[in-house]
Amino acid sequence: MFRMWGKIFKENRLVKDTVICCEDLSLNRTRKVYATLDDICVEFDLQTPIWLEKNKKEFIELSKTRFHQDSFIEEIDFDFLEIQVIEEDY
Repeated sequence: MFRMWGKIFKENRLVKDTVICCEDLSLNRTRKVYATLDDICVEFDLQTPIWLEKNKKEFIELSKTRFHQDSFIEEIDFDFLEIQVIEEDY
């Protein structure tokens, strides 16, 4: 099972979080990340953020990244959205 934790922070406080699972074994890791990020954004009623180069590098190295205002087209009312892989199926 592939699980990703989505968290919204405002003023250094966790204000919302969710864990999304992806059990589709036919998807590769990248597609699982995109699918679970989409589900996190639906649950938080957000647009899907744009992956900047810094997000890609962080995610490859740490399996987590933060999306700030520069990753969103619309204004956001929080400081950042953080995603983190917490379980992977190999």
